[in-house]
Amino acid sequence: MRLHRHLKFNPALFAVIPLVNVLFLVVLFFALSSRFVLQPGLAVTLPASAFTLNPRVEAQIVSVTAAPVPAIYHRDQRVTLEELRQRLAQTSIKERSIILKADKNAPYDLVVQITDTALKLGFSVGLATSSEAK
Repeated sequence: MRLHRHLKFNPALFAVIPLVNVLFLVVLFFALSSRFVLQPGLAVTLPASAFTLNPRVEAQIVSVTAAPVPAIYHRDQRVTLEELRQRLAQTSIKERSIILKADKNAPYDLVVQITDTALKLGFSVGLATSSEAK
């Protein structure tokens, strides 16, 4: 006995079914992942310490280079130590803080002199360092 099918499959249907499956998975992925984006993050509080500094919003940046002749830069201008002291004394910014960036081979005594000058004028000093790539 020979059986005959009455239902005939369209060959294009075999290409559409995987496409619908992938689209369904993409929509499901975006629907589930959007919930995580809208939820607030974790609250992190640092332990209290006398050595932590608040973020510096209006900090002045002082750079010290280690060329053959060390140089001090303040507001993108080369200055001497005395000119730097005068500029810092004339500063009218409410937040009196300095970020001191010194090259690796900058003279340590110059960095200490700048730090002492800033501290005597009532500034808080933060030292900026960079990690060495080897």
